Amino acid sequence: MSLAVVVIFLIFFQTTSANPTSQSLNLHHPEYYNPMLPPSALSSSKKYEGSSDLVHLRYHMGPVLSSPINIYLIWYGKWTPPQKLLIKDFLLSISANHRAAASPSVSEWWRTVSLYTDQTGANVSRTILVAGEYADHRYSHGAHLTRLSIQQVIGNAVTAAPFPVDHKNGIYLILTSSDVTVQDFCRAVCGFHYFTFPSMVGYTLPYAWVGNSGKQCPEVCAYPFAVPAYMGGGGPGALSPPNGDVGVDGMISVIGHELAELSSNPLVNAWYAGEDPTAPTEIGDLCEGLYGTGGGGGYIGQVMRDGKGKTFNLNGRRGRRFLVQWIWNPALEACAGPNALD
Repeated sequence: MSLAVVVIFLIFFQTTSANPTSQSLNLHHPEYYNPMLPPSALSSSKKYEGSSDLVHLRYHMGPVLSSPINIYLIWYGKWTPPQKLLIKDFLLSISANHRAAASPSVSEWWRTVSLYTDQTGANVSRTILVAGEYADHRYSHGAHLTRLSIQQVIGNAVTAAPFPVDHKNGIYLILTSSDVTVQDFCRAVCGFHYFTFPSMVGYTLPYAWVGNSGKQCPEVCAYPFAVPAYMGGGGPGALSPPNGDVGVDGMISVIGHELAELSSNPLVNAWYAGEDPTAPTEIGDLCEGLYGTGGGGGYIGQVMRDGKGKTFNLNGRRGRRFLVQWIWNPALEACAGPNALD
């Protein structure tokens, strides 16, 4: 449910026959490589808040977001126009009806999420729209948020009428800037999703929160674009973010993780593993830290590196590139992504 500290030493059903040696394709194409990196600073902690031991992923008869998905963005704190545009480009790259990006693409990555269905056989929608934006640049609930005050921020956006009450198709996505601290942020979570309480907001609405860790804990929540300080200069360096912003590039994978889980388990009664719905292991949890073929055992998997050394595994709209974790594929019963080499 909640994306927490990034742990590279994964044991989730992955073969670990990866070769760390780089393989150059030619001068005009990205280079494929599979770097072995040090673990994140809190590698001994659980990967996800409330994560349970790995068990069989099952459907629990609840709804998925099968209609075109409307995302309502709440920008909490100080955000620059380039940062907002980068995140919106990722969100708009998901839709299957968007003009095709080069393969492997964000839209192809979301195709795995769209394999999940509800009890009527309806799939998670492949169409995502940014239906509205609300800038809370005055920090209406202060520079520190709790889980409850996050819901109050959403409630303000709904009652102030910039956003409609969208029970069926809506996702309310609150993004906090790098100067905003959040309960459990960096210590236990990098993002989470749930649904609002009627007592707090007046309605039950699926929502997700993701924070910009750039100034607080990039080695935890923007990994592998930052490595723990204790590594100093003695270990492998951090990977170069594809868009030059460690904090926001790190957020992209967390946003993808939370949207995938929120779409397949919006009310925490659809797709998850484990018997306790308050501590589910979801489709992003099963593949956290894996970005390509050969991931596991200290490797992130085969990813691409351009001529400037920037690392990515997916292409998006307007020539954008992103590094986004893989998702559990229910047909393959394995983690999968469109950049797979096998």
